[in-house]
Amino acid sequence: MAKPNQVHQAWKPWERVLFRFVFILLSLLVLPIDWKFYRDLFSVNWAQLHFHELFTLTKYQVQFIPQEHLPESGIGAFANWGIALLVAVAGTLAWSTVDKKRQEYTVLYYWLRVVVRYRLAIVLTAYGFIKLFPLQMPYPSLSNLLTNYGDFFAWKVYFQTVGIAPKYQSFLGFVEIVAAFLLINRRTVTFGVGLIFGFIGNVAVVNGLYDIGELTLSSLIVLLAVFLFVYDIPRLYNLLIKEGPTYANKLIPDFSDEVLRKMRLSLRTAFLFFVLLFGYKTFDNFVTDPYKVPHTPGLENAYGYYSVQEFVLNRDTIPYSKTDPNRWQDVVFEKWSTLTIKVNRPVKIDFTSAEAFHEHDIDRNYELAGHAGRHYFYYEADTVNQTLLLQNKNRNHRDEKLQLTYKRPDENTLVLSGKNENNDSIHVVLKKIHKKYMMFEGRRKPVKI
Repeated sequence: MAKPNQVHQAWKPWERVLFRFVFILLSLLVLPIDWKFYRDLFSVNWAQLHFHELFTLTKYQVQFIPQEHLPESGIGAFANWGIALLVAVAGTLAWSTVDKKRQEYTVLYYWLRVVVRYRLAIVLTAYGFIKLFPLQMPYPSLSNLLTNYGDFFAWKVYFQTVGIAPKYQSFLGFVEIVAAFLLINRRTVTFGVGLIFGFIGNVAVVNGLYDIGELTLSSLIVLLAVFLFVYDIPRLYNLLIKEGPTYANKLIPDFSDEVLRKMRLSLRTAFLFFVLLFGYKTFDNFVTDPYKVPHTPGLENAYGYYSVQEFVLNRDTIPYSKTDPNRWQDVVFEKWSTLTIKVNRPVKIDFTSAEAFHEHDIDRNYELAGHAGRHYFYYEADTVNQTLLLQNKNRNHRDEKLQLTYKRPDENTLVLSGKNENNDSIHVVLKKIHKKYMMFEGRRKPVKI
């Protein structure tokens, strides 16, 4: 029982020095000491709370150098860690100079583990819920399915590979949430850390190899898990390697003090409140308006893949061509207000991770981020006058706008006429292709092609 003013066994000199260094380093990486965290916290509209505002807070990482000045991946993303390391070294030297008589830090070590456990639990809960309700990696759009594999960035390939199996993604989220709750109870921390190594360790590797852009955060999770695991290494080594008698952790904190007991209860209550609030808000977003997918419905009965049967530019009919920079090759109408065009014209790739929340559909860029090959347009449909106003969704091509009228000679044909982005007149006849997609047909029954 760890009681107030209790004298604990003295630590070795190197253990004391190492603890001072680790304490300062982890405090810098975990505690919200950055003013920008409080700026984001106090800018939250609690009356109209969106889950993504909470999600942004859970991803807090110290920023000695503003995030916008750092690359999203690569060794440069760890620049803030490097500064934290230098501060920790200087702080350790100063601490060792002014605190030479102290022989152990048992109680301080315990509280550092508490802070790390809750920090880990919070971020695992957040990422767990956006997978449990598959928001992080949405199901591939029809345009994505019709994009050449080689046109995708590695991270987009990974996201879509997971996205095609929503139940598997939900299972991954469930594992993260279970690990978070195991960390809250002191007796089950070891099991929670084991889940983190098996799951988040793989995520950290994936972030590095697929260039997903969350390498520092996933690495921080693994670092904190390693810190928690070190506490159990001597006992696990004695039990599993030496096969000797091993005793469980005997450090039991004394919470008889009223202040400590209330602090403990408040901390657990606050975490449970966060879990319930974040879970509810995430579920609400999944049901009503998934943040990575546009929410405005597309043109009625237009969803599908179309071949371009006829293409007339300034009254000049252009035959089908894969090399002509003006001639459309095929067109996709999504279920939402997105139209994509395959044409041999360069695409300036959107290099963002598309993780941010945007209110307007034209800014929701997940469907086009991380790949080339197609041009994505947001459109507004006037069903009375049968007109479409299109604007390129790619932030690098926002000046491209088209004004088109549409007609439907039959249920499988769409005729578009009007002005393109260069103010040239175009006339396009689209024919729907009733293509079968094996993912939609399923793998549990025979499919006739």
